Amino acid sequence: MVYDLITMGRIGVDLYPLQTGVPLAQVTSFGKFLGGSATNVAVAAARMGRTTAVITRTGDDPFGAYLHDALRALGVDDRWVTSVPGLPTPVTFCEIFPPDDFPLYFYRQPKAPDLEIEAGELNLDAIAAARVFWVTGTGLSEEPSRTATLAALAHRDRTGTTVFDLDWRPMFWRDPEAARPFYAEALRHTTVAVGNLDEVEIATGIREPHAAARALLDAGVRLAVVKQGPKGVLAVGADGEAVEMPPLPVTVLNGLGAGDAFGGSLCHGLLAGWDLETTLRGANAAGAIVASRLECSTAMPTPDEVAAVLAAGAVR
Repeated sequence: MVYDLITMGRIGVDLYPLQTGVPLAQVTSFGKFLGGSATNVAVAAARMGRTTAVITRTGDDPFGAYLHDALRALGVDDRWVTSVPGLPTPVTFCEIFPPDDFPLYFYRQPKAPDLEIEAGELNLDAIAAARVFWVTGTGLSEEPSRTATLAALAHRDRTGTTVFDLDWRPMFWRDPEAARPFYAEALRHTTVAVGNLDEVEIATGIREPHAAARALLDAGVRLAVVKQGPKGVLAVGADGEAVEMPPLPVTVLNGLGAGDAFGGSLCHGLLAGWDLETTLRGANAAGAIVASRLECSTAMPTPDEVAAVLAAGAVR
């Protein structure tokens, strides 16, 4: 089987407060959801009708079993989701202070199973055949995941569309300087780079969006996508085409997961062969929809929902 999208990276259980604007210490009830950036991107694309799979690892525990069930229910192939005996499935808590404060608390000790992906267990033929392959910066933060990620990228050798989600999480690295050489190596093998201002600065040393996009192109990618928060998103192609797209008006409930919805919709647009402006418009709408909802994975929109938001010009 040839997949539209294979992602590789984080998975875990998101425990989100069912009370907003309340400090975590005072929250009394939580919702349990499938989480992890690479996994959420696969879910988002599946909701768009794409065939998707994720390469990752869980603990051999009830939370791991829950994640398999959730993946299947959300239309993502879990054949490459394996367990690591002795390591617990990660759990992530957040606090929800709309519109722009959503602290995250990662419980990934002593080590997250998704960082135990081994190069020898990869189905390199499937990775090479996928129409889009998506990897993350977190996957480069520790061994053996780092070697596995770079091996997958090297084997794929820029076949089709290969996306590097810069995904900078400082708590997973000793310092930015330790990350940059591995980011540079990943960029050599990718065709699309996606990141916010902090992430492009880690990858390139440059924060100004247009200059950072040019630096990403100079590093070898064919499309650089820079998310600028309230200013919207900038995308620059190797052919010089540049598109800036403002955000859609939205009442934010929980901004977490909006970037993953953007990523899944971006892949959908690239697979559909849409022009850059249409692709970004759809991705912006998908992100806005998820920002208006509590959860991430189960909040990912359908094509009809994205079309309705674009027609209305706002999330209502």
